[in-house]
Amino acid sequence: MDIVVKGRNVEVPDHYREHVADKLAKVERYDQKLIRVDVELFHERNPRQSDFCQRVEITVVTRGPVIRAEACAKDFYGALDSAINKLDGRLRRAADRRRVHRGRHAPVSVAAATAGLPTDLPDLTSQTEDSSVATDLAEHDDAQPWRIVREKEHPADPMTVDDALFQMELVGHDFYLFHDKDSGRPSVVYRRRGYDYGILSLETTA
Repeated sequence: MDIVVKGRNVEVPDHYREHVADKLAKVERYDQKLIRVDVELFHERNPRQSDFCQRVEITVVTRGPVIRAEACAKDFYGALDSAINKLDGRLRRAADRRRVHRGRHAPVSVAAATAGLPTDLPDLTSQTEDSSVATDLAEHDDAQPWRIVREKEHPADPMTVDDALFQMELVGHDFYLFHDKDSGRPSVVYRRRGYDYGILSLETTA
């Protein structure tokens, strides 16, 4: 398993890289076929965010779904511990789901599979770079009050709504864009409250 640690406007010392490798060594117990783990560090420069100024994002690339977790804290060590705790739960649920399918039992419901997952809302501007193609946009028209800072494309393999919800929980987002296998339409599942979800679909015109 390759572990890649990088900082966005942050210098990552060697001792922290070693600390990350030691912490992540345990995640292989859930999946012996992990391909790569990307760990990215961010620093929030706003002094009002001093209690949560350091953010760590972890993305695990496997032969199955991409699994992701992130957390913020006063320092990168605390943020790493919190992110790994979230990641641990998501990897465990993915492993449980694989065992169910191999055993040919009834599939786990979304509510059961996602029980205990944190409901805090993540930064929606950052998604995994491995299952999708992202382009950072540096140019900005100062005359506009808004700006698009990233364009992203990701695979459109057809899947069921239940699979889309499970994928959404594994990456820790509150929405997930997918190609609905049953309707054939581009759709978005999203979190409402607790374990209630919604789905949006594009209406096709004749």
